[in-house]
Amino acid sequence: MEFWDHLFLFKRLYDQTMDPIAQRWDLTRMELDILLFLANAPAYDTAADIVERRRLTKSHVSVSIHSLIRRGWLEQSYLPGNRKSAHLRLLPASSSAVADGQAAQAALRAQLSQGMTTEERAALESAFTRIGENLRLAFKGDA
Repeated sequence: MEFWDHLFLFKRLYDQTMDPIAQRWDLTRMELDILLFLANAPAYDTAADIVERRRLTKSHVSVSIHSLIRRGWLEQSYLPGNRKSAHLRLLPASSSAVADGQAAQAALRAQLSQGMTTEERAALESAFTRIGENLRLAFKGDA
């Protein structure tokens, strides 16, 4: 039971940390999450990547992407010969909001790893990597 309690508390603390950032920049949480996803995982730059890796609803991702494009914070482009998959790119107008979000993520990460040794942090990273892989495998069956 303790694992589930900790997971719930982590989600609540992350939300409490990120909600003020979204409000400061007049963004929805989905919009902020998309900006941070693109900044933190540049190899995954399509709406399909965001939906697949974050398990978000296609329609919500689409609405948020179009809102960010209208604001001039995001642009989409197509590879030659492929008009199906739009690749997303952060624009300079988004840089301050992204920096605020990443700073909040870094502060939360530092807060959560207080008192841990370098080895404990590495073990935690390894465990989370494995958990993430297992989660993605479990969700593959839902696709």
